[in-house]
Amino acid sequence: MTVREGLLALLHEGPRHGYQLKTEFEAATGGVWPLNVGQVYTTLDRLERDGLVRITGAGESSAQKVYEITREGTDELGAWWEAVPAEDPPPRDELMLKVLMAIEHGHQHGLRVVTRQRTELLALLQRKRRERTAAGDTGGLAAELVTEALMARAEADLRWLDRCEAVLVEQQSNRTKGSK
Repeated sequence: MTVREGLLALLHEGPRHGYQLKTEFEAATGGVWPLNVGQVYTTLDRLERDGLVRITGAGESSAQKVYEITREGTDELGAWWEAVPAEDPPPRDELMLKVLMAIEHGHQHGLRVVTRQRTELLALLQRKRRERTAAGDTGGLAAELVTEALMARAEADLRWLDRCEAVLVEQQSNRTKGSK
């Protein structure tokens, strides 16, 4: 999700002030996506320029403006709800880039980086599991779902690291057999 679509989704529920959008966005994302209020107003200015929102009330400052979604904004939001994420790898996936670059420096270096990343991901997963247990029902639905997403991502990354290690070990074994 981008801030743009997030703000449109909130405005679909009804008109809002910019600061109200900031706090509701942060609450809806479980507090893991903090926004600078300036970013909110810059995004709202672009949405207004593009005809996706309009100002329905205004005071002397931008903080007093009330924004509402337009029909075009509703259509844009509907298209976003229906869009399916691309199959391309995530942009700037740091773990993937780190492992691929480490392998370029040699299989042993690659294996060391894979092992280090696995250790850190396992610690993260354990920490998130403890946090989930400690929070119980007090963290709210958004926080619970964010924790679940982080845990699922860590589990997927661990599976990928296991696969990287298996491929590196197999290639190393094949080279050793081929040199005899």
